[in-house]
Amino acid sequence: MTTITTEELSATTLLRFATAGSVDDGKSTLVGRLLHDSKSVLADQLEAVEHASRKRGQEAPDLALLTDGLRAEREQGITIDVAYRYFATPRRRFILADTPGHVQYTRNMVTGASTAELTVVLVDARNGVVEQTRRHAAIAALLRVPHVVLAVNKMDLVGYEEKVFAAIAEEFTAYATELGVPEVTAIPISALAGDNVVEPSATMDWYGGPTVLEHLETVPVSHDLRHCHARLPVQYVIRPQSAELPDYRGYAGQIAAGSFHVGEEVTVLPSGRTSRISGIDLLGEPVDVAWTTQSVTVLLEDDIDVSRGDLIVPSKDAPATTQDIEATVCHVADQPLAVGHRVLLKHGTRTVKAIVKDIPSRLTLSDLSLHPHPGQLAANDIGRVKIRTAEPLPVDAYADSRRTGSFILIDPSDGTTLTAGMVGESFARPEPVRDAADDDGWDF
Repeated sequence: MTTITTEELSATTLLRFATAGSVDDGKSTLVGRLLHDSKSVLADQLEAVEHASRKRGQEAPDLALLTDGLRAEREQGITIDVAYRYFATPRRRFILADTPGHVQYTRNMVTGASTAELTVVLVDARNGVVEQTRRHAAIAALLRVPHVVLAVNKMDLVGYEEKVFAAIAEEFTAYATELGVPEVTAIPISALAGDNVVEPSATMDWYGGPTVLEHLETVPVSHDLRHCHARLPVQYVIRPQSAELPDYRGYAGQIAAGSFHVGEEVTVLPSGRTSRISGIDLLGEPVDVAWTTQSVTVLLEDDIDVSRGDLIVPSKDAPATTQDIEATVCHVADQPLAVGHRVLLKHGTRTVKAIVKDIPSRLTLSDLSLHPHPGQLAANDIGRVKIRTAEPLPVDAYADSRRTGSFILIDPSDGTTLTAGMVGESFARPEPVRDAADDDGWDF
């Protein structure tokens, strides 16, 4: 058996993944089975689940209760909110987001999958690929999740028939490939019985692939973002003005991607002012280099105007600033998003006023065709939008940076999140619809 050092475990073996699927496809049961069979459930947690199951008249513990923590979730037997769980095996650590399957809570699936490196999409073997399955596949493709697992669940209810699994796997894989999903791994499972979740199934000897946990433990995941476009959204300006630090002025934030080092020439956007990094403080100590996900304070040689919402980037790799953004969005609010709506656009730590200039197309999930100029997007619609902002923004393409290529649209009247947007091309395939509407008629 290969020995894994603590350094290797902490530095290279973290996997963030999300589960998705239609209502009652068994997502929470799958998550509960993963936790239970991988010995990641504490004794008191299991005892509480067994007690709750007995009160509901169930002889065996309902493993879905390990993740369905809200009272409404337990009463209705559905997942409403995103449930995050942290567990580990000897081979890898995991951050799991169990996301809702109901159409009404699609917005929560977007939240859970936005930082995922792998998405497990469950399908009920009796129902096959349904509209919500296609929606979740489209969202996974839209969010550029690099790995997708198709878990065909409830195989025990279709007699563990290979042909049932094969037909569903073929249909889903063809659909996902058309969306540009780079990798699909199909696994037949029974989350309730435990088949092919952690242990191989004794009743599906026709399947020779990995179990769900085995695949999660071995799928290649790269966390080395130090060579990506370096980006530091400024969250706070630190100026203590104390006797010990009378002239200290630092710009604090979490590095979104790439790395920064002392002496590097940087540009502050959107102003375009340049300077050099004179120091980097990490956890109160000076360092020479800092990289992605680290929260740091950067000090500059020149006393220039930098405030919350600005973006610090290497001068040699600065993105262009623009007031015209074209993106693919998933509309998550109950009220529709229409052409002409005035909204707030939040990009990184910066929020600006904006207008929805055009909605060139809406995606039809059944056949992936594009309905041109629908005029508005309803709840859970996926479509292309053109937005004009009141101030220039330094945006990257989402394909280049998931952090600085994304944004949300907010209702200025009550702060409700309306839409999650990804800048640039929608999927990893050529966009079939283009629109060349003119840019006239805007008041900013």
